[in-house]
Amino acid sequence: MKNVKLISLALSMLICFVTAAQEKTITGMVADENRQPLPGANVTNQNSKQTTQTNFDGKYSIQAQKGDLLIFNYIGYETQRQKVENATTINIKLLPAFQSLNEVVVVGYGTSSDEYENNNYSPSKRKEKKTSAQMLQGTIAGIQVSQNSPYTPSPVTIRGVATISSKNEPLYIIDGVRANADQIAQINPNDIKDVKVLKDSESTSVYGSKGANGVVVIATKNDLYKNLTEKELNTKLKHIDPILPEQVNQEDYDTFIENAFESPKTAPLSTFSIDVDNASYTNVRRFINNGQAVPKDAVRVEEMVNFFKYNYPQPNDQHPFSINTELSDSPWNAKSQVLKIGLQGKNIPTDDLPASNLVFLIDVSGSMSEPNKLPLLKQSLKILVNELRTKDKVAIVVYAGAAGLVLSPTSGDEKKTIVEALDKLSAGGSTAGGAGINLAYKIASENFIKNGNNRVILATDGDFNVGGSSNTDMEKLIEEKRKSGVFLTCLGYGMGNYKDSKMETLADKGNGNYAYIDNIQEANRFLGKEFKGSMFAIAKDVKIQIEFNPKQVQAYRLIGYENRKLRPEDFKNDAIDAGELGSNHTVTALYEIIPSGIQSDYLKQQPDDLKYTKVQETSNTYNGELATIKFRYKKPDGDKSIEMVNVIPNKSVALEKATEDFKFSSAVAWFGLKLRDSKLISNKSSEDILKLAKQGLTNDSEGYKAEFIRLVEAVKLDY
Repeated sequence: MKNVKLISLALSMLICFVTAAQEKTITGMVADENRQPLPGANVTNQNSKQTTQTNFDGKYSIQAQKGDLLIFNYIGYETQRQKVENATTINIKLLPAFQSLNEVVVVGYGTSSDEYENNNYSPSKRKEKKTSAQMLQGTIAGIQVSQNSPYTPSPVTIRGVATISSKNEPLYIIDGVRANADQIAQINPNDIKDVKVLKDSESTSVYGSKGANGVVVIATKNDLYKNLTEKELNTKLKHIDPILPEQVNQEDYDTFIENAFESPKTAPLSTFSIDVDNASYTNVRRFINNGQAVPKDAVRVEEMVNFFKYNYPQPNDQHPFSINTELSDSPWNAKSQVLKIGLQGKNIPTDDLPASNLVFLIDVSGSMSEPNKLPLLKQSLKILVNELRTKDKVAIVVYAGAAGLVLSPTSGDEKKTIVEALDKLSAGGSTAGGAGINLAYKIASENFIKNGNNRVILATDGDFNVGGSSNTDMEKLIEEKRKSGVFLTCLGYGMGNYKDSKMETLADKGNGNYAYIDNIQEANRFLGKEFKGSMFAIAKDVKIQIEFNPKQVQAYRLIGYENRKLRPEDFKNDAIDAGELGSNHTVTALYEIIPSGIQSDYLKQQPDDLKYTKVQETSNTYNGELATIKFRYKKPDGDKSIEMVNVIPNKSVALEKATEDFKFSSAVAWFGLKLRDSKLISNKSSEDILKLAKQGLTNDSEGYKAEFIRLVEAVKLDY
C-alpha cells in the first residue's frame, strides 16, 4: 500500500511537471486603432480562467498553453480573441465599437430585433441606452422593468410580482451559471448575445421549483462566464464597471452667459486670467461616450481648447513662457476673424525640477464607493506615485465623517509603502470636506519646502455635504489657505452626483488646476505623461490684458473664459488671484473680431446722441497694429508681478493658409460653441467642423486629436 501511494504521488508530480512545462508566459501590448497603448484592458485565458490587465504602457503578461484562447476586451472597443500557437508574443489592436447595437431578444420560440442607433444625441430625438436588465422589457407578456437610480438594479416584475431585491427573485442564468440581480446589472449590454425569459411551465419544467418565479437565461457573445463557479462569477463581475444609464439631474454646474461682442471704443480693455484646466473636455467626452446629451453648462470652451497641446516655440529669453499670435478667418461667421493667442511654458528637465511636498487629500465618503470613483482614484494616484523621486515626499489625508492622516510624509522612493496605504482605503460615511482641507493644508505647511513644489492634491466627486458645504464657504476657506504658498490640484471622479461647480471654485481660488478623470487613460495622461505640467508651476497669477485698435477692430469677443474675466484695474493688482502655468504647458485663447467697416447682425447699435459720454475721436496713426497685448505673472514663490508687452500686427491670412494648430483649435472651439447652442455663430454644420478639424490633424502621436474627431462624428447635432 505504501508503494502504491508513492507511485501515485510520483505520477501526480510528473503530471504537474508536464503541465507546467507546457505552460509558457505570453506577453504583448494591447493598443487602440491608432496604435496607442490601452492601460487597464482585460486579458483573459478562457481555458484556465486566469485574468490580468495591461499596465500603463498597454503591456500584459499571462500564463497559457498552446491551444488556449485569449480574450482581449476594453469598454468601448470590440472584443478580440486570439488562439495561442507557438509564439510567445501576441500584440492586439482593438477597434472602437461605434457601430449600431443590434439587441436580439429570444422570446419563447421566436426572435425579435431592435436596432438601437447610438449616433443621434439630440435631446428631442435620442434614445437612452438600455441596461442588461432593461433589455428584458417587452420580451414577453407580463414582464415590466422600471428605471432605478444609477448602479442599482432596475426592478423587474413578472406576472405582477416585484422580483428583484425580494424573496421572489427570479432565477438568473448567465452562460449556464446561476447569478443574481446585482450581477446582471454589472454585465455590459454590448456583450449580450441573446436573452430568454421563461415563465410558468416553461421555467418549472426545466429548472423545477427554482424557476417558480420565472427564469432569465442570458448568453454572452464570447461565452465570457461559461464553466465558472458561482463564486468565480461573483469575483469576475465585481471587477467590471457597470454600464448603467447615468442620471445627471443631481450633477451641479455653474450657469454662465457667453461673452458678447464689445466695442473697443466703449470697452477698450479685455482682461482675464489664464486657464490651464481641461476638466470640461473630459467631462463632455464622458457624456458623449455614454450616449448622453451634454448639459449646456458643462461646456467651458476654453477648457476644451486647452485639453490639446499645440506646437508653440520654447521661450528664448528670461521669461518662463513664449507668446505667439495668429490672425485668420472665422470658420463659423463669414465676415469675422479669429485671433489666436498661445503661451508656451518653458520645459524644465525632470532632474532640475524642485523637490515636491505633496499631500493627497482623498474623499472616502460613501458616495465614492462606485467603481469609477475610489477604485479609479487609487489607480490614478499610483500613476503619480510612479513619477516621484527620492527627494519628493507624500502624505495621505482622508475624510468622510471626519478627517484623518493615514500616511505621514513618506519619501518618494518608498513607493511600496505609499501604494499599500492607497490599497487599504475604502469608502463609507459622510463628507466633511472642510475638515479634510484644513488638515491637508496643515500637513503641507508643517512640511513646507522652501523654493519647492508644495501642493495639496484633492481627489473627490465634489459632493461636500457636511460643515462648510456651500460654494461661498469653500471659496473663503480655500482663499485663506492659498496664502500659505501651497498650490492645489483638484481631481474629479464619478458621475450622477458629480459637483463640477465646487471643483471649479476650489481650483480657481486656490492657486490650482482642475482635471476630470473619466478613465485610466486620462489619469495616465494628466498624472503620468503630463506630470511636469500638471504638478510643477513655473509661473503663477498669470493675467492677460489686450487693447484692440478701434481703427482696425469694430468689435471683439473673448471665446470662453467667462468665469476667468477680470476688471481692467485687476490687471496690475497683485492681490488678485489668477491662473498658474506648468512646465512645458501650453495655454490658448481665441478672440472673434469684427473688422472695421463690416456689417454684422451681432453688433449692438451704439448710441450717437449722448451729450456727456460721447467718445471724442482722436487721430490714430497705428495703421499696422491690430492690438497691444500685456501679460503679468509672478514667479512660483514671488509676490510681485512681472509685465511683458507685445504688439499684434494687423496681418491676417486666409483660413486655408492658416497653421494646423489654428485650424484644430478653432474646430474645437467651434464644437464647444455648438454644444452650448451659441447664439453668436451662424454655421453649426458638423460636417464643416469635422472638415476643419481633419485639416489640423497633425502632431497627434498620442491620438487625442483623432479621438476628438470621433466625438464630433458621434454627436452630429444639427440644430
